[in-house]
Amino acid sequence: MSGRVVTLKTKPRARPRRTGGGGRSGAPAARTIADIVEALRTRIGRQDVAPGAKLGEQELAAEFGVPRARIREVFGVLESRGLIERIPNRGAVVSRLELEHVFQLYEVRAVLEGMCVRLATQNAPPETWDEFVHLFGAPMDGFVKAGDFDSFIVVYERFRRAIIEWARNPVAARMLDSIYEKTNVVIRRIVILPGRAQSGLGEHRAVVAAMRAGNAEEAERLKRMNLQNAQDTLRRFQKYVL
Repeated sequence: MSGRVVTLKTKPRARPRRTGGGGRSGAPAARTIADIVEALRTRIGRQDVAPGAKLGEQELAAEFGVPRARIREVFGVLESRGLIERIPNRGAVVSRLELEHVFQLYEVRAVLEGMCVRLATQNAPPETWDEFVHLFGAPMDGFVKAGDFDSFIVVYERFRRAIIEWARNPVAARMLDSIYEKTNVVIRRIVILPGRAQSGLGEHRAVVAAMRAGNAEEAERLKRMNLQNAQDTLRRFQKYVL
């Protein structure tokens, strides 16, 4: 898909009026730089826009009903986060992840997420994790058996956000958000590899159990092991993933 301009199904129309709730029929309400950045981050993370695909400045401006200058600002934010590259004579292109870089990101992520798990366990009341003791039981088992990996990832992301919130370390939170958005595509590919969802679920149950018991050091160790195992799975199946 490299080199493909992202086509957007929009009808030709007159310039939109600047009104508080305005916008084209069927067009997204997102108009601020932050809104558009978040929308494109989600598309890139879910691989709705594939690595190597070109992002059309004019098409995106039409879709979101904003000037092209605002899309260029959005591209600047996405480029600073490593999600796109702006190539002379070609424009903005979704970044490709090099395999060795992915492994490096996972190594850093294991350290930071392990630390955040420890801090969250220390900061949060033990009953905070009861919700996840439940979710990582029968509900997640059902998602794995049904092959519903979208729902699986939604629960995992909810758990991850709770950990970051309770860790109360904004520096680590920013670093992890940057790493996570770069590896989101890989995460979605790893979870469908043979046996990985089931083994990952067992690992998360152990992490949550340690957090519920207030054993911060054990929870950190188990979280690091979980990410190391994910990395090992990626190495084993790398030619099918990247």
